[in-house]
Amino acid sequence: MPDRLRITAPLPSLDAWVDAFARAEIPVLAETAEALELMRATEDAVDARNLGEMMATDPLMTLKVLVHASEQRRGRSAGLRADAETVTAALVLLGISPFFRDFGAQPTLETALAEHEEALLGLSRVMQRAERASRYALGFAAHRADPDAAVIHSAALLRDFAEMLLWVHAPELALQIAALQQDDRHLRSATAQRQVLGIVLADLEQALMLRWHLPELLTRITSDKDGRDPQVRCVQLAVRLARHTARGWDDAAVPDDLRDIAELLNLSEPHTLKLLHEFD
Repeated sequence: MPDRLRITAPLPSLDAWVDAFARAEIPVLAETAEALELMRATEDAVDARNLGEMMATDPLMTLKVLVHASEQRRGRSAGLRADAETVTAALVLLGISPFFRDFGAQPTLETALAEHEEALLGLSRVMQRAERASRYALGFAAHRADPDAAVIHSAALLRDFAEMLLWVHAPELALQIAALQQDDRHLRSATAQRQVLGIVLADLEQALMLRWHLPELLTRITSDKDGRDPQVRCVQLAVRLARHTARGWDDAAVPDDLRDIAELLNLSEPHTLKLLHEFD
């Protein structure tokens, strides 16, 4: 049974953060939980594609299914040897009936943060940003005719899952980071995170993906380490653009994003801007 976790002070090490989050409950959006129950009632009419599409805008439900598929592959279902790099692939490997058996009524983010409205708002912003980044990344990958476009979509959707989990399990600390960045617009996220948490969330994210044995391709393109790799670049630039345009397209960093995306897609900047608005 996953832990109900509430962290109010920084943990002593990255390993301690990994241990805590790896055991913790992962709640999902209320609309996802409700849609899942509606589909459960008509299970015979449900397939992996429409179930996966329903989850495609919920990063934490996507994470939860991928983690479960990894556990099944390594555990009692020894026949599940292929990596599930997308939620739809995971559902195909698991099977619809076993999925509904293993995933009962889901805990929701709205319930977990019912007494912390400010944290729920902060979390909602991160999740909306992740969904926009996933659309950009899919658009970039499709334009490049990348055969792993669906995995690139998943990677962008999951790129900030550690921040999402922080809002759920340590809302006071997440609010401290947000306040530091509100006070100093030039303060880098990693600097604020290290100041409050003692770690950087990108490191926690990679460590959790390794702990959960998530697919190598998904883990690699979610990382920032190989910025020259076009697949990694798709995710990086999608996340950057979604972050910089979260409150509109007039952010001072957008022209640099536009230049780099145009280079990735081998397009002019005006054509790239037109394409980005279509993706949005």
